Amino acid sequence: MKHAASPLAGIAFAILAVACFATLDTTTKYVSASVPVLMALWFRYAFQAVATTLYVLPTIGRRVLYTAHPKFQFLRGLLLLNTSVFAFFSLKFMPVGEFTAIVMITPLVITVLSATTLGERVSPMRWVLVAGGFVGTLIILRPGGGAFAWSMLLPLGLVASNAWFQVLTSKMARTEAPLTMHFYTGWVGTLVSSLALPFVWAQIDSWVLWTCLVLMGLMGTIGHFLLIQAYARAPAATLTPFLYTHIGFAMLGGWLVFSHIPDGTSIFGMVLIALCGAGGAWLSVHEHRRQAGRDGS
Repeated sequence: MKHAASPLAGIAFAILAVACFATLDTTTKYVSASVPVLMALWFRYAFQAVATTLYVLPTIGRRVLYTAHPKFQFLRGLLLLNTSVFAFFSLKFMPVGEFTAIVMITPLVITVLSATTLGERVSPMRWVLVAGGFVGTLIILRPGGGAFAWSMLLPLGLVASNAWFQVLTSKMARTEAPLTMHFYTGWVGTLVSSLALPFVWAQIDSWVLWTCLVLMGLMGTIGHFLLIQAYARAPAATLTPFLYTHIGFAMLGGWLVFSHIPDGTSIFGMVLIALCGAGGAWLSVHEHRRQAGRDGS
């Protein structure tokens, strides 16, 4: 299912999506202190799978099952599940704002993947921006410093998995229906994570924790649907600068819920990552326009 190009609508969907993701991350950190991580992860995917099914079956029926690329649907679901595993464990040990900033080097990693595995040409300026983003990450992590712990490397695993997930999402959104992608993502995550459920199940007596688990499922479900809608209406290069509002939403959540404010060094690293990422997006737009001008001449 294709949507008419609408950059403003795509930007709006993207900002709403990252607001949902920031809420999900903040809630995940709160829940992980009391609920087994893999149990919370299963609930997040089960909620998405059931909610999506209850919505799409009465609306479009079995057409939601149709996909031209079932293998890619399964792979996309596995990539998102793997990303979520890294995210849940990362948030258990890290502040939300710093975690989010590291995750936002994903577009820069996509640049590296494009050059090393897809053979795409990468300009010197883009390599400078990639280097700047990684420097920002090192500033936040501060390896060798007193605050450094090996658990802080978990977000880097997330970044690698998320980079492939974003590339695949952008490609599939051109031909696959958003609801179909959403449907398969939820059920792949649910079925695979169910394998660990018998080993991690724990009794939850607090209504606050149950409310938080529902909120996690809701924010994950809505957020990923909005992101698919965004990519279906605007190119990745247009959306990328606005995805960095995720850092601001995450810092706000960390401050409101955990009273955490990043120190000056971490904020500098966050700003450096955001500037390099946004610069990479601007460069993509500039290169696209220049190429279009050559093709038209």
